[in-house]
Amino acid sequence: MIKRSASRLAMGLGLAALSLSAAQALEFKKPGDAIKYRQSTFAVMGAHFSSVGAVVKGEKPFNAQDVAADIAVVASLAALPWQAFGPGTEGGKAKPEIWKEGDKVKAGIEKFQTAVVALNDAGKSGNLDAIKKAFGNTAQSCKGCHDNYRKK
Repeated sequence: MIKRSASRLAMGLGLAALSLSAAQALEFKKPGDAIKYRQSTFAVMGAHFSSVGAVVKGEKPFNAQDVAADIAVVASLAALPWQAFGPGTEGGKAKPEIWKEGDKVKAGIEKFQTAVVALNDAGKSGNLDAIKKAFGNTAQSCKGCHDNYRKK
């Protein structure tokens, strides 16, 4: 279990370093590349967020190191998908409104990123009650964008 946690944490830290450089210099040659990029990023975040959710719901035993590692991956990817919503990248699961409501979208992204920072801090604390609270806030921020900007 320790090897698994250590490798997950190392992966999370590696992704964090990668995300910092990728977020600054990424350009897409075709709109389809941007769609694929943001969907892939959301899929990886979703898998790790769901793993934490299973713990929060009591469906999976709580292991502080594993939860912190999953949260670290979410935190490291939280800045990435937004650059793939530029002009000319319409399509995928995103509703057209996401390109028309820039201020509302930006506010939603900021709310999400703030919630993820709090979740990451809670994960580092190892306190399950703090994780549950921060997870709920993060899930609400996700839901807000999904409800408004994601096709069903």
